[in-house]
Amino acid sequence: MDERTLRHMKMLGGDLVALWGEAASVIWLRTQRIAQGGPEAMAEAGLMVSEKIAAQQDLLGKLATGKLGKTPIAIAANSTRYMLEGVRANRRRLSRG
Repeated sequence: MDERTLRHMKMLGGDLVALWGEAASVIWLRTQRIAQGGPEAMAEAGLMVSEKIAAQQDLLGKLATGKLGKTPIAIAANSTRYMLEGVRANRRRLSRG
């Protein structure tokens, strides 16, 4: 196994663990916000859906243009890193109140 593949595998493993934990936090925080009801809940639900659609479109564009890498492991690692960044941003935003 070459050095680059090994680096991508390590990055992927760590990022998958981080994504799992961060996503659980975001699910909890969003559930609390939506359960409160009202205009903020509706806005959060709409934001959640629109962010997911935008992220998938962006990721597909990156995949189509080769910006995620050339090997399956590189694509998986870079896709996971991309998703982790978005989830972390949501956790920070939702944690502020």
